[in-house]
Amino acid sequence: MSTELLDALNILEKEKGISRDVLIEAIEAALISAYRRNFNQAQNVRIDLNLGSGTMRVFARKEVVDEVFDSRLEISLEEAGSINPSYEVGDVVEIEVTPKDFGRIAAQTAKQVVTQRVREAERGIIYSEYVDREEDIMTGIVQRQDPRFIYVSLGKIEALLPPSEQMPNESYKPHDRVKVFITKVEKTTKGPQIFVSRTHPGLLKRLFEIEVPEIYDGTVEIKSVAREAGDRSKISVFASNSEVDAVGACVGPKGSRVQAIVNELKGEKIDIVEWSEDPVVFVANALSPSKVLDVQVDEEGKATTVVVPDYQLSLAIGKRGQNARLAAKLTGWKIDIKSETDARELGIYPRENAPAIEENIDEDAYDFSDEDYE
Repeated sequence: MSTELLDALNILEKEKGISRDVLIEAIEAALISAYRRNFNQAQNVRIDLNLGSGTMRVFARKEVVDEVFDSRLEISLEEAGSINPSYEVGDVVEIEVTPKDFGRIAAQTAKQVVTQRVREAERGIIYSEYVDREEDIMTGIVQRQDPRFIYVSLGKIEALLPPSEQMPNESYKPHDRVKVFITKVEKTTKGPQIFVSRTHPGLLKRLFEIEVPEIYDGTVEIKSVAREAGDRSKISVFASNSEVDAVGACVGPKGSRVQAIVNELKGEKIDIVEWSEDPVVFVANALSPSKVLDVQVDEEGKATTVVVPDYQLSLAIGKRGQNARLAAKLTGWKIDIKSETDARELGIYPRENAPAIEENIDEDAYDFSDEDYE
């Protein structure tokens, strides 16, 4: 073994973080296998690597016995005594059996082992780096596309963006920069594999954490997210400090914060509502921008009946039921919406001692347009 290889091991230890001892053990194991394969030897052998001189020797290990049945694995007491009189039955004798042409084979084998271990170590380092980024957001660059995936470079590795995780209103071209949500990091025989998403609700949550300092520092908390990617989303927020306007903090001055997120999501509309532990208030808020007259709660069935003005019925339900559907996902409550006229005919509105519902539309919070819901 050349001193150049030993120098290479030292460099790999510093640059790749691979222990030199681990590499040497791997080289020794590979050399034993190469010796047996190339020289048709089946005996028990040991490789001795001299790190100081860069030399390598092969020793056959044989057990001392009274009667030899397999000369490749055993040595007689008499023959062992000729090497060293102190040997006894049961001891192991090491005899050097280094072939003359073993240096070339050793060099090839060592190179293969080092290359393989470097590749494995690099894969391990990449996996360790990205497995901690699961459920996090990263900026990537679109590289290429095939029928199965869009490949997004995250720096050291290409992530996979499946069709089911692509936004329907987006087209992806090479060299486009996109923010993606890491959904899964897997170890495979070909190295780590990373799956990302543009439709996951977690992407919206992470974008708000980036844009809104109050969420990042914990002043404002995101309680729930409901998303129909590329079209509309709802997000509920809460601030334990009553002096903090949670919705206003997310909207930002003149809507700048939420608009930055809308732009990143290619025009996806976002409703920001205030969370409440009271389902009456929370459901009313979640149906924003519709005005709500009454919310009747069935705790056992975790369902609500919501009464809205007649002229607000289509707004409350939304286009293809989207507003009501997102509100139900956001709150975790079933929502049955009735017009004021229908509710009166059914005798369920007005109710005596019904809790008053505050106006749940914040005129300054976001520029909602009714046609988006009709």
